[in-house]
Amino acid sequence: MTIFSFIAYIVLGVTACISYYHISNYLLDFFTKKVFKKNYNDSAIRAFIFIAPAFIVLLVFILYPVFETVRLSFFDKFGREFVGLDNYIWAINDPQFRRGIINNLGWLLIVPTLSTFFGLIIANLADRIWWGAIAKSIIFMPMAISFVGAGVIWKFVYDYRGPGDEQIGFLNAVVVFFGFEPQAWITIPVWNNLFLMVIMIWIQTGLAMVIFSAALRGVPKEMLEAARIDGASELKIFTSIIVPYLEQTILVIWTIITILVLKIFDIILAMTNGQWQTEVMANLMFDWMFRGGGDSGRGSVFAIVIMIGVVPIMAWNIYKHKQEQKI
Repeated sequence: MTIFSFIAYIVLGVTACISYYHISNYLLDFFTKKVFKKNYNDSAIRAFIFIAPAFIVLLVFILYPVFETVRLSFFDKFGREFVGLDNYIWAINDPQFRRGIINNLGWLLIVPTLSTFFGLIIANLADRIWWGAIAKSIIFMPMAISFVGAGVIWKFVYDYRGPGDEQIGFLNAVVVFFGFEPQAWITIPVWNNLFLMVIMIWIQTGLAMVIFSAALRGVPKEMLEAARIDGASELKIFTSIIVPYLEQTILVIWTIITILVLKIFDIILAMTNGQWQTEVMANLMFDWMFRGGGDSGRGSVFAIVIMIGVVPIMAWNIYKHKQEQKI
């Protein structure tokens, strides 16, 4: 797509939105005042007209795919013959499915926790040094890189060329420099999953840091100064004042990263393609849905498992939001 095509699509979209707004208003006024010759309280109708496009998009691109995925999970690979719970029974007994569940749980425990932790620590420390803005910019920079791009970058970091060859991978170059043998890092079971998680942590720490940097400005300075006057150490201030004050921000960031982790796919595809016991749910869903002729029934089961993982987190956030509004 050229830059001219991109600009043309933007102009076309904005023009369509403006046209819809004016035309819908005109038609509503025309029918309520000139055709029916009555002054209806048309605020509810007008609101519905404006919401209708978004609702249609939501229905077509979100709600319909959800119901269709659930339906396909009870049918065969072609979506024609009803097979009941056979696809679910197969998934439970499939070793790759169990491995994917275990790997996803590992990602869920490690990545959101460390990303949130590092983001908070860096945001707190960066505000104390004169070059903090530069440090924040550097740490946030990975957020501008796609997951696939990050995977390609880190593939060079973990690259392995054999014991007798010159190592171009950064990690193996360091290992050889200190007199140790180079390793094929992303092929070592268990450890390779941790090496892949590092990539996600590297990206998401910048997001957490930026949000925490804004939230830290809301911590009352009087409270911090009072604690220092009372003789509290900086560590005590951080753990007893700053962290409790930022509790809601911590939960929000942790939730955002958790949802991203549940859908992790790009890094796995770029780095290992699910080999060497690095499968995750999204990668397995892609394999079964689109590769080797495709199996829409079994692929849909993996999609539903991912959805089941996301729904409780979203429900919990909605509950917490309602609780905050009551306070």
